[in-house]
Amino acid sequence: MTGTRQVRPDASSRTTLGKAADENFPVAPFFLPRAWRDDLMAVYGFARLVDDIGDGDLAPGGADARHLGVAPEQAGDRLALLDAFETDLLRVFDPADGAPRHPLLRALVPTVERCRLTPEPFLGLVAANRQDQLVRCYETYDDLLAYCELSANPVGRLVLGITGTATPERIRRSDEICTALQIVEHLQDVAEDLGRDRIYLPAEDLKRFHVTEDDLARPTAGASVRALIAFEADRARALLDAGAPLVGSVHGRLRLLLAGFTAGGYAALDAIAAAGFDVLPGPPKADKPRLMRRAGAVLLAARREG
Repeated sequence: MTGTRQVRPDASSRTTLGKAADENFPVAPFFLPRAWRDDLMAVYGFARLVDDIGDGDLAPGGADARHLGVAPEQAGDRLALLDAFETDLLRVFDPADGAPRHPLLRALVPTVERCRLTPEPFLGLVAANRQDQLVRCYETYDDLLAYCELSANPVGRLVLGITGTATPERIRRSDEICTALQIVEHLQDVAEDLGRDRIYLPAEDLKRFHVTEDDLARPTAGASVRALIAFEADRARALLDAGAPLVGSVHGRLRLLLAGFTAGGYAALDAIAAAGFDVLPGPPKADKPRLMRRAGAVLLAARREG
């Protein structure tokens, strides 16, 4: 089988993978089988890198652009980088044009082959980041959900694919959890996203709560912004509640992993609420005790349902 040689990450790839520690949920915790951990980190490396391209957060020095064959004068062009990245991604699935050039994509090859993953979830994540360059805000909540279908849901589907547990019902529940986690991240990062000229709070909701962009640019949130954030947080919590039975539908270590993902969303929502729904000074983050309490509650509910 091709592509099974271990790929040694370069400095830029190590920087990308190192961001796993900052996520709301454990990416590849120690209790998983080594093969799962390797596969999850390979997928995380891909997902983190495409997000970093879309956000303009690549490691300094231009190594990623060089790996992708992007000329130095285009190294700051996110659309050009995404196009080159997609071309390199397709080499993972069809090496007719040679092996992938980027180390994180070469590292993905064994996972794709071993787990028989298809290109669609990966292409969805690229499409989401391309959309980020072209769409500044979303008019309706349904428009935002359609974006999450590209930006978040593929990750859960890949986890199910890696663990060999995908069914239509589990995919539906996974989509609900992943969309919730994406919305939670948007709520945490309102100020940061605005600094990137992006708004992920639906325009119809801004109007409903009489919130302007100037309100979102303030150092702290006024009553209208807090009410809006609370409203969106309730939506995210409802999605988590709807998807949470996914945890009880699986067993063993996978149950622990999915409980961690789900608990990360609940704990982040708890942190937002504890901040009085004022997310403008900086992203409210859940501490470890809160995360562990939430994980225990999710596992207890899963045991009752299972």
